[in-house]
Amino acid sequence: MELSTKLQNLPKQFFANLVKQVSAAVAEGRDVINLGQGNPDQPTPPHIVKVMQEATANPQMHKYSPFRGLPELKEAVATFYKREYDVDIDPATEVAVLFGAKAGLVELPLAILNPGDTMLLPDPGYPDYLSGVTLADVQFETMPLLAENDFLPDYQKLSEDVKKQAKLMYLNYPNNPTGGVATKEFYEDTVKLAKENNIVVLQDFAYGAIGFDGKKPISFLQTEGAKDVGIECYTLSKTYNMAGWRVGFAVGNAQIVEALNLIQDHLFVSLFPAIQLAAVEALTGDQSCVTKQVAIYENRRNALINACAEVGWPVTAPRGSFFAWLPVPEGFTSQQFADLLLEKADVAVAAGNGFGKYGEGYIRVGLLVDEQRLKEAIQRIAKLGLFKEKAELAKN
Repeated sequence: MELSTKLQNLPKQFFANLVKQVSAAVAEGRDVINLGQGNPDQPTPPHIVKVMQEATANPQMHKYSPFRGLPELKEAVATFYKREYDVDIDPATEVAVLFGAKAGLVELPLAILNPGDTMLLPDPGYPDYLSGVTLADVQFETMPLLAENDFLPDYQKLSEDVKKQAKLMYLNYPNNPTGGVATKEFYEDTVKLAKENNIVVLQDFAYGAIGFDGKKPISFLQTEGAKDVGIECYTLSKTYNMAGWRVGFAVGNAQIVEALNLIQDHLFVSLFPAIQLAAVEALTGDQSCVTKQVAIYENRRNALINACAEVGWPVTAPRGSFFAWLPVPEGFTSQQFADLLLEKADVAVAAGNGFGKYGEGYIRVGLLVDEQRLKEAIQRIAKLGLFKEKAELAKN
């Protein structure tokens, strides 16, 4: 038996090799500080777990869920968006329940594009966006995310041909891997571009709850006209530490939501009902757990940035997400530097080139270990002597 051409053409899972390398080092008995992962390290809040436990014991939860999800969950999504962003959502027509946001990200090209169509992707960007490209047999053009533009794509740099060809565009703010955030003006420009060129927009809002320095990330749907051109995907994985629960949703334009619902009618029979009820509790229950979680990430960010400054590593503090995007010292590629850190310092990071061409020259660090371990990781790296001169200048 041979795999289908589509499966053979799927991009290699970037993180699979990193996991393999880290596992091998740990198996040797090495104390690896793993900053390369994107898995929240804190448990799901107890009040959410309790609802899940109680619901699981109810025999009614053991039956098939409605194909398109429980009405209670869709109502909770609408309540959440009104409370958090003052955005009105029709739970009947403007919500698609997803098996984690990743499902929607991979499904949308299959749902609204035809083979050979073109979509726009951020570079650097979440590697699994490319899975949807391959499965839908479509083309893609990249939009560079550069430090000098605050890691926002410059629409002026898109050629007229590309704008005419593009039928779908992905955005992701707060951004993985750069930690950049979107502005009101940027989203207004996005809606204008989309309307002028008939481009559907998907804004991946996976890190929507995680903003720093007292600034809450804004929703794309807060922009006038956003619902005319696109949707936003949200996941409970990061906001509520529910990564393994696999529950998310898409909200916005009713036609696009219907397309996602239709393809999922043929792939799934929705989520385990008990998980959906737990998601209702997450979205509508006590939100103090979110405030505490964001504070933890901000304290970790500050500890990391301060530690880098002390050793002479010039870095920019991320403004959102739970990642930091750190420049690689001169003389190294991203992969060479990442390999060196694992081999010589027992620190695992994600090489920036794994996120695209414009990720070269950076590594991604997760704020997913405690402050002491973050400081220890930077101290281990400092012992390699790569920032010695800059450290002396910083002291003087």
